[in-house]
Parts: sequence; structure tokens; C-alpha cells
Amino acid sequence: MREVLKLENVSKTYQAKNGEIEALKNINFSVKEGEFVSIIGPSGCGKSTLLSIIAGLEKKSSGKIYIDEIETENISSKIGYMLQKDSLLEWRTIYNNVIFGLEITHRKTKENEKYVKDLLKKYNLYEFKDKYPAQLSGGMRQRVALIRTLAIRPEILLLDEAFSALDYQTRIMVTKDIYDILKNENITTVMVTHDISEAISMSDRVIVLSKRPATVKKIHKINFEIENKDPMNARKSPKFSNYFDSLWKELDVDAKEK
Repeated sequence: MREVLKLENVSKTYQAKNGEIEALKNINFSVKEGEFVSIIGPSGCGKSTLLSIIAGLEKKSSGKIYIDEIETENISSKIGYMLQKDSLLEWRTIYNNVIFGLEITHRKTKENEKYVKDLLKKYNLYEFKDKYPAQLSGGMRQRVALIRTLAIRPEILLLDEAFSALDYQTRIMVTKDIYDILKNENITTVMVTHDISEAISMSDRVIVLSKRPATVKKIHKINFEIENKDPMNARKSPKFSNYFDSLWKELDVDAKEK
């Protein structure tokens, strides 16, 4: 499979009153088409900063980022970004929320509107298209937010703690729904999370960052060797606890070093 995203020696330094603060140092990794990669690390290590740099929302200090082998410095139309809060507009219907990205990017064509309607039908939200966000559950709102992001047809989706605002039970169910949608649509995904279990159950690989200045400490390949993998049955696998212990120990080492 081809590489759709590649980072080479990406670093980020902030200017502070008492001097420079090095947040990220020589980050190197790549992501293949259709792959789901999670990034975990100690609190405050710069995970979300890294995601913002990939999205083009924040400038890196040095290094290179390639999308489809082309170096990029700015916001790319090939990237979709989904935040912790669904940020749905309460005064707009579900359908009008979903097409909002198409409107602001001047891509509201009949073809794209048909694509949106097909997504809503495919993922059991079409019957709610005339409802308002307040009438939907937290899990359904998150699915609507995802379809709004997919409406612009991104090649790469960035998830920044996208499920952390949900209660535990809803979160488990939503991760399955989101995972199924992303795999069905073959969307390459990079997710930042503080939840080790979430990272293991959803990912093909997990990237562990060190404490600040963050470097890539280790990259774990996750393979449960089961058919029809999803976050629910991955958690039931005997291998799940082994992956969890390995990742926890690496994060715990960072905590002891502080």
C-alpha cells in the first residue's frame, strides 16, 4: 500500500518569556492508505500539537510533511479534522449541519449532496436529517459530525480525542460505529488519544511518544489475527491485555522519569 502521509524530522519550538520550549523533536513516521494509526503519550507531551501541525493549523519549526509524496506546508483539502466536541450548529438541521463544510468550501454540488444523502442512508441517519442536534443522543451527534467531515471527501482523517466527551458506555459503542464507517469508506486515520484501550482496539499501529520534548519512543503493530475485527471483539481477545501491559509500561517509564 502507498504512503499517504509521511513526517520527516518534524520539530516544534515555542518562544516563551524564559526562553525556548522544545515541544516536539525529530518526529518520524508514515501512514499507509486505509491504515488506522493512534498516537499516545504522557499528558502535555505535544500529541495535539503534532496533529495541528499535520492539519496545517500550526506551523512546525523544522522538518517536512508529505501528503501523497508532495511536501505540504499549509492546510490541505485532503485532510479532515474531527475534534473532541462535535461542534454541531444547534439552529441547523442535521442535513444542513452535514453539508456545512461543502457550503463554506464552495463545493455544494448535486453530486456531493447525493454523496452526503447516501452516507446518511448508509449509516442509519437519513430519517433524522430534518431533526436538530438537541434531539439526538451524544453517540448520534458524533456520527453526524463524522459524516460532516467525510462530506468533503478527505483522504486522511485526524481525530483529536474525538470520543472523550462521551460517557464510557456511549464511547464504547461510538468507537465501533466510527471504526466501521472509516474502514468501510477506506479512510486513512490518525487519532490522538489518552485512552490506551481505545488506541489498541481501533488501531493497526500505535505510536508512543516520549515526554516533552516528544520523540517517537516506539511504534507497536497491533494484530489480533481475528476475522472482522472491530473495537468490541478486539477488547475480548487474549492478546488485548498483552498489548495494554506493554503500552502502559512505556508510559509509566516516562512518568517515573519526571
